[in-house]
Amino acid sequence: MNKPLAGVKVLEVAAWTFVPAAGAILADLGADVIKVEPPTGDPQRALKNMLNLEGDGPNPFNEIPNRGKRSITLDLRTPEGHELLLKIAADSDVFLTSYLPEDRSRLRVDVDDIRSVNPGIIYVRGSGWGSKGPMANVGGYDMAAGWATSGLAYRLTDPDAPNGPPPQPAAFFDLQGANTITGAVAMALFKRERTGEASIVDISLMNVGMWTMAPDIVAAPYVASHMKMSRTEPGNPITNWYKTGDGRWLYLVCLQADRFWGELCTNVLGRADLATDPRFIEIGVRFQHRAECVKALDEAFASQTLDQWRARFVGFSGVWAPVLTFKEVHEHPQVEANGFLPIVHGADGLDFRLVAAPQHFDGESTRPSGPAPELGQHTEEILLEAGLDWNAISKARECGALG
Repeated sequence: MNKPLAGVKVLEVAAWTFVPAAGAILADLGADVIKVEPPTGDPQRALKNMLNLEGDGPNPFNEIPNRGKRSITLDLRTPEGHELLLKIAADSDVFLTSYLPEDRSRLRVDVDDIRSVNPGIIYVRGSGWGSKGPMANVGGYDMAAGWATSGLAYRLTDPDAPNGPPPQPAAFFDLQGANTITGAVAMALFKRERTGEASIVDISLMNVGMWTMAPDIVAAPYVASHMKMSRTEPGNPITNWYKTGDGRWLYLVCLQADRFWGELCTNVLGRADLATDPRFIEIGVRFQHRAECVKALDEAFASQTLDQWRARFVGFSGVWAPVLTFKEVHEHPQVEANGFLPIVHGADGLDFRLVAAPQHFDGESTRPSGPAPELGQHTEEILLEAGLDWNAISKARECGALG
């Protein structure tokens, strides 16, 4: 496949997951992404938690946001390191950064600094809270700027739960934000090609979180109190989730309730009596008797195991899905068929799987071009491409520009 961003050069001065994950997707799509790291490295490299404290697998917090890139170490605090950065920026198409305004100013990597050597570069800023306002210079990981601030944590909080809101899945809004950045980069490249004008792009985790929860946020001023979904009294009993006889869960997502009610009851549940029950005959009365309806469906689904329900759902024209474990995701038939989990050859010689970027082109999945680079792995290579010779590289190392 001729990848759509082949020939595009991206310079990334960013850390953690949000903005670097966008760089990873751009690399998957064919861009040459140069990751500039301080001599100590992106702190993400050392991040360990419950996902990877045990076992011999890859560090997902390094591989996911950094696969397919080239790494160069530069000490941007030194004049020589800053000069080398500008040499690389001079022929780059896109500049990605997650640094706060004060840090960008201190390190001289703000818009005017980079555009002093390349007026046509697309400058992309990822932030927690947005580029304006009183919190523009405040750091914000996705748990704060996305999960907590968007209303999603509130939406998922059971008021009777002793421990409060549920934990956020790892990098939940970071990865949604990365997708948002890549779409914006593509639009900015298209705009520049059409008009010659280079854009400054701002993406914030707070805005990404608000977009994710847009229906609830838009409705909020018009309701006295926000109604949270109740499993036992949902608006539509067949857009709901049910427990099977072996303790597993499955979701029904039948938005056109009357269209699928009879088929579900008769062909799947083997309960034609429910289809004609006067309490459940159509959506209006089914809503009035929704608690009774859910109770009847609870009893029905509890009568068989998930594997038995898988067999009974074959041919059902509505939408349903079992709740999968992460290992079961690997085994889903759609994963292999669509290349959702391609194999990557690791730097240590061991193969592992990474989730593919969701943008597929020309009938093929977007495979990572390689694993995350080792710290500074491509430093000399990148500097040679920027026009330095080996003597100049040695001098840069001696003066501390390379760490």
